[in-house]
Amino acid sequence: MLFSMVASAQNHVTIHAAQLLDGKGGIVKDAFVVIEGSKIISVGHSKEKPTYELGNTTLMPGGIDTHVHISWHFDENGKTHDPDKESENEHSLPFGLQNAYATIKGGITTVQSIGSPADLFLRKHIESGPIPGPRILTSITPVTDETGDPDKIRAHVKEMASKGADVIKIFASKSIRDGGGPTLSLEQLQAACGQAKELNLRTAVHAHGPESVRRSVDAGCNSIEHGVLLDRETLEYIASHGAYFDPNIGLIFRNYFENKEHYIGIDNFTEEGFAKMHDAVPTALKMFKEALQVKGLKIVFGTDAVAGAHGRNFEELIYRVQEGGQNPMEAIISATSRAAESLRLDKEIGTIAPGMTADLIALDGDPLNDITSLRKVVFVMKSGRHL
Repeated sequence: MLFSMVASAQNHVTIHAAQLLDGKGGIVKDAFVVIEGSKIISVGHSKEKPTYELGNTTLMPGGIDTHVHISWHFDENGKTHDPDKESENEHSLPFGLQNAYATIKGGITTVQSIGSPADLFLRKHIESGPIPGPRILTSITPVTDETGDPDKIRAHVKEMASKGADVIKIFASKSIRDGGGPTLSLEQLQAACGQAKELNLRTAVHAHGPESVRRSVDAGCNSIEHGVLLDRETLEYIASHGAYFDPNIGLIFRNYFENKEHYIGIDNFTEEGFAKMHDAVPTALKMFKEALQVKGLKIVFGTDAVAGAHGRNFEELIYRVQEGGQNPMEAIISATSRAAESLRLDKEIGTIAPGMTADLIALDGDPLNDITSLRKVVFVMKSGRHL
């Protein structure tokens, strides 16, 4: 798709599109956005000749994926690799830059990577280098059952904070490939989430079943990730305590199945593990449909994008709408303003409004009528810079 661009002063940019979705449920037809530097100055209508004439497109905030693994990649042997040591930074950087570029070109301008030590190195190069990528928040190294007792967990959280973590990732349950049972006690979770809170850090908890989720919620953790095995009562428990819920139900499974040869034989990626993932697909979809019925449950957009999935992030939203029955506008809100709120960035990104950072994408089509329009990203702007 072609659209026109006219010359403009470097710090003054204007954009026109047939339709604008502001990220909070608002719709503006024949929309005109004015940007100075990295910030949006005004949103409305104008007869001024725009810098970017986007024609019959839909303009919306850049997508915010609250759960990716941006540094994970397929290595030289074609197998999945998680760079979990700082010594791997240089080796993993080219892969991470490729992942980051694919992600932002796919319409995702902010990601929360949870996580890898390589994320910090990757973020530094994106911020200072010529290859564009999304804004990266990272947890660096997670809390697991191997981290130790509450005192050791608190020490780990402090260490991650000192290294520059934006969020603390916590594994409160096993992988769904291993049954999803709980792995951390309430005391351990209280140590992790309590210490993070003292340091003004958020917590994102990998938890599949009711027991691990209830412990996490009782410990004051901020976000529950996955939740494949949850029932209505536990979903309501999350909602009543104000925690965010990030169900990963589509792309995560599809990517593993499509790239099985790259995963099989690594860690718990066994034939039995793949069989359990196949069994989990309808369970996860049923859980998501139930979650949509829970009043006040703050569902956000996250994909658990690992090697093979980067750049296809919006496939998760398409699946949620087409198979899960989510309202298209609500799906878009979950990937924009509500996702920003969950990251405590709602005063900066996730909404097209005066004073907000100009993270914008344009779609060839109307996602409210055809959610697959999310596959047709024709324009990307991050912090006022057209990519």
